[in-house]
Amino acid sequence: MAHTVRNITFAYVPREDRILAAINAGFRDAWSLWLTRRLALAVIERTAQYIAVSSDLTKRTPSDLRSEAVAFERDAAIAKTAQAMSTTPADVVQATANWAELAERLTIARQAGGYRLELHGQSGDTATGLLKRPELQRLLQMLQIEVANAAWVAPAAKPQPAPAPAVADPKPARH
Repeated sequence: MAHTVRNITFAYVPREDRILAAINAGFRDAWSLWLTRRLALAVIERTAQYIAVSSDLTKRTPSDLRSEAVAFERDAAIAKTAQAMSTTPADVVQATANWAELAERLTIARQAGGYRLELHGQSGDTATGLLKRPELQRLLQMLQIEVANAAWVAPAAKPQPAPAPAVADPKPARH
């Protein structure tokens, strides 16, 4: 069955140790998928890279300032989409968890006027939606929040002091 994405809610479910992607929750055409740690982290990494390299703003920005341009664009997208955000009641989200299936893949591709989001479940069902760039930025942020709630991001390793250089034996003098 093919679903059209009108709204999406992510929620980390500790009992499952997975993120629930509730699509159109509370509506007749609701569908839910479980995102594994591996899939969620891969989506975040690749989508963030994709957004950065496909940005017209960063293409015009000097290389030493690109990370700031990416951050600026992300912040502007979050502000632009703030009014469209709403909270899905927890009981509605929980109800979808009871019949959620495992996600096999999530793809994002550029399409005229935006980005095409496709979610594929183990049963062969799919959900597709067309997102504008700010909406894609918001979707990525929502997923990042749930990954943080799951504590799936490994803490950065503490820098270790460099070992002291070994004292070299004096070189023999040659004449």
